[in-house]
Amino acid sequence: MIFRKGAFAVTQRVIVVTGAESGIGAACAAGFGALGDRVAVLYFSDCDGADRSVRAIEEGGGEGLAVQCHVQDEGSVDAAFAEIAKHWGEPDVLVNSAGLNMSGVEVRDMSLAQWQRLLDTDLTGAFLTSRRFLRTRGEKAGPAAIIHISSIHAYTVRAGGADYCAAKGGLSNLVETLAIEEAGRAIRVNAIEPGMILTPMNERAEDDPAYRRTLEHNIPLGRAGDPSEVANLAVFLASDKARYITGARIVIDGGLSLMQALGA
Repeated sequence: MIFRKGAFAVTQRVIVVTGAESGIGAACAAGFGALGDRVAVLYFSDCDGADRSVRAIEEGGGEGLAVQCHVQDEGSVDAAFAEIAKHWGEPDVLVNSAGLNMSGVEVRDMSLAQWQRLLDTDLTGAFLTSRRFLRTRGEKAGPAAIIHISSIHAYTVRAGGADYCAAKGGLSNLVETLAIEEAGRAIRVNAIEPGMILTPMNERAEDDPAYRRTLEHNIPLGRAGDPSEVANLAVFLASDKARYITGARIVIDGGLSLMQALGA
C-alpha cells in the first residue's frame, strides 16, 4: 500500500514485533509506527502493555494490531501470523524481541525445567517465528528483513547465565545460517546485540540510581542505553539503507563488551 507522509509517497510495510508490549520490543514497534508502517504487536500476557504499544504506533502515524502469541508454542505462532495475514497480508519485516533474562543460577543447581524454559523462549521462539515469517511469505522475494534482538552475552559469558548465554550463542548461529539460506530471495537476516539497556528486564537498574551507577562504571561511555537507541538500529537494518547488510551481529553496548578482560 502507498500512503502519503508529508510531501512524499511512502510504501506502508507490514512489521511483526514479538515481545512488543515493553522494553526494546515496544520501542521498536513505536519506531516503525513513526514511519507510518503497519505494526503487529505480539505480546505474551500483558494486554495493557500491548495496548500502550498500539497507541504509540498510532500516535506516530502508523497502524497497530495487538495479537497474543506464545513464541515458544508452534500453534500459537501459527495462529498469530494467520491473524496478521488476515488483516494485512504477508509481513515484510520480523523483529524478534521476545525473551527472558538469565536465571542467575549456576549449572550445578539449575533445574532442567529452567534450562528448557529459557531456551524455549529465547532460541526456539526465534526459530518458530522466523520459520513462520518465511512460510507466510512463501517464495516471494524481498526486500524483506528478519532482525533478532540478541545480547553481548552471546559471546561474553557470566556465571549464573548458562541458560541465557547458550540461547543467545545458538541464536547467533541461527541468524548466520538463515542469512545464507535466504540471501537468494533478498531476505536479509541480522542480529542486534545490546549490552545494558534500561528496560523492565533490568528493573533494579531502572528503579535504583545508585545501583545503576555501579554498573555504568564498567561502561566506557558511562551510561546505560535507552530502548529507543536499539529501536533506531532495528529501523535502520530493516530499511533500504541497509540493503547490503546480512548475517551481521551488531553490538550496541557503549563499549561494555570491550572491557571483558579488565583486571586480568
